[in-house]
Amino acid sequence: MNTPAETSLKNENAPRKIFESQRNAFLEQPCIPYEERVNLFKKIEQILVDNDEKICEAICADFGNRSHHETKILEITSSIMGLRYTRKRLKKWMKSQKRHTSLVFFGGKNRVLPQAKGVVGIVVPWNYPLFLAIGPLTSAIAAGNRIMIKQAANSQALCRLLKEKFAEKISEKLIAFLPGVPSRDFSSLPFDHILFTGSPKVGRTIMETAAKSLTPVTLELGGKSPTIIDENFDLKTAVERVMYAKLMNSGQTCVAPDYLFVPKSKADEVIQIAKTIVPNRYPMLESKDYTSIIDEKAYSRLTATLEDAGEKKATIINLLPGPQANEALRKISPTIVTAVTESMTIMQDEIFGPLLPIMTYTSLDEVIAYINRHERPLGLYAFSNNQNFVDKLIKNTMSGGVTINDCAMHVAQHDIPFGGVGNSGMGHYHGYEGFLEFSKLRPVFKQAKIALAIPPPYGSTVERIYTLVKKIKWIA
Repeated sequence: MNTPAETSLKNENAPRKIFESQRNAFLEQPCIPYEERVNLFKKIEQILVDNDEKICEAICADFGNRSHHETKILEITSSIMGLRYTRKRLKKWMKSQKRHTSLVFFGGKNRVLPQAKGVVGIVVPWNYPLFLAIGPLTSAIAAGNRIMIKQAANSQALCRLLKEKFAEKISEKLIAFLPGVPSRDFSSLPFDHILFTGSPKVGRTIMETAAKSLTPVTLELGGKSPTIIDENFDLKTAVERVMYAKLMNSGQTCVAPDYLFVPKSKADEVIQIAKTIVPNRYPMLESKDYTSIIDEKAYSRLTATLEDAGEKKATIINLLPGPQANEALRKISPTIVTAVTESMTIMQDEIFGPLLPIMTYTSLDEVIAYINRHERPLGLYAFSNNQNFVDKLIKNTMSGGVTINDCAMHVAQHDIPFGGVGNSGMGHYHGYEGFLEFSKLRPVFKQAKIALAIPPPYGSTVERIYTLVKKIKWIA
């Protein structure tokens, strides 16, 4: 039996040994052929399909309760669609790109060659532990990298399952899942690129650690994503969609609508519609379709957030019959909070739970000013059929992504990049942009047989050429 010190040393060495194995494999084969990448995509899809029920059970076990249907829709299906989308377009993405050559280098040729960076580290959060592993993994494989994946401490049932099933079909020299590995042992490895999904606080730590080895990072963080309903948009449609996006995974979604702006005259109607919609979807707090809060710490944080709002005179509206919360099940009822102020915790931190603050507005300028006073969010959502309203909102604010007339659905689009900005992250993945994110775009210039070169001593020839370039505008 290992002593605690021996176990710690074993855990510390495991990721480094796998890293060295992958690095050596990369040096032996820097370019994974197109056919092998495509086969990897097919194998991964088959792993997901063959083990879908086991994946649902593992994620449910990690959460305490997670709807199997939610897992199938939001994680397995999305992962499979991303794999298929990338597989179908990969050959085109991998091609060398011809680039313009300046007239000064007439006869020369420029091209850009996308090449794998090497070994990529992916740090996965607990809230969507499959999708947020397979999505970045898909982009990294597309670019020809080898990948190591560290999942959250709250996702170890899933991590152990994925390690087992991937190892049956795919060498750890290509893809390795690492159960039980501490963050410090993983993030300190000198990866060629690291992608982290999680909180801004931990993201800063990851970035500081990566800087020691000059490892480039992609940070997918979070933030308070605003949602705005326009005066003339159908309220029932808007509230149905807002509440769906807010309550999937019990609000534990980085792109969930965090707070809602509604026209002042519509606030009461919005609340009444929500009171009708939510009980029809979740008849009781114990519903198996309603996900548990991930752990005691998160549960306590959310109940404290509600208590803080109540103590500071907010109005708290429980949208389900019965109790506000069930500690044994770690479930908190879908809740609307009105009369909020910026002094309240609920308006300061990302909520990451089933609580929805509602604020009112009389002009779009108020909304824009409020959004711009705060950190840039990961998502921004507007319900409006007025193009001027939408254009003004988009042009005068900044966010990671935008969904119009729905919430969070930009994440499910495989042909547009997903990523944050500022406090909500940096870099992108999904689709072609994901391929580029994990590639080194290597510029290659081939000189012409006769090259224009003017070595010293310099004189009138250089002056004549310089004068010519200044005068003739089409020279480029």
